[in-house]
Amino acid sequence: MTAPVLRAVALAVARGGVPLLEGIDFALRPGEALVLRGPNGAGKTSLLRCLAGLAPPLAGRIEMQPDAAAYASHADGVKAALTVEENLRFWAALHDRPLAEEALDAFALRPLRHRRGATLSAGQARRLGLARLAVVDRPVLLLDEPTVSLDAASVARLAGWLREAHLARGGVAVIATHAPLGIEAPELDLSAHRADPRATAGPDAAFL
Repeated sequence: MTAPVLRAVALAVARGGVPLLEGIDFALRPGEALVLRGPNGAGKTSLLRCLAGLAPPLAGRIEMQPDAAAYASHADGVKAALTVEENLRFWAALHDRPLAEEALDAFALRPLRHRRGATLSAGQARRLGLARLAVVDRPVLLLDEPTVSLDAASVARLAGWLREAHLARGGVAVIATHAPLGIEAPELDLSAHRADPRATAGPDAAFL
């Protein structure tokens, strides 16, 4: 069986130093996705940030290759003074990669390529923020409510890119969303993994 691209083992996560989630176990092999479910405050963002290496786990371990993940949060990271194309070229250069022209088409940005970030609508800026993922081209995508500000056509474009480009090429994705994406993927309900807030960090937390 193919080795997992991303694995979480007995993972425990905190928010603001308070234990939030525990007993998180999953493994994603090439081409697989996982959808995080749960009400607001359930810990979806905290788990994604932990997987991204932005917060240490309280216990358990995360297994993936170094620099394998790209995290897309609620912020789009659009530079207002740069055009759409310049924004993408900035991110490509930052990660020492060529500009992936298909990113412009996948997220319907080609007609906007010379528009400055400051003039974009919320939905257009969101599409630009998501197109950055195609430019960076990391095998692990960690997506926090990626459909916010997107209309139905843009949600369909995102789902199509995830299915036909990222996952089809062997990438994996962990997606926190309340909206259906049209992607066949198992769901992880974080409500079943709430931690005792009186617990303390264990000595065996690791990021491998």
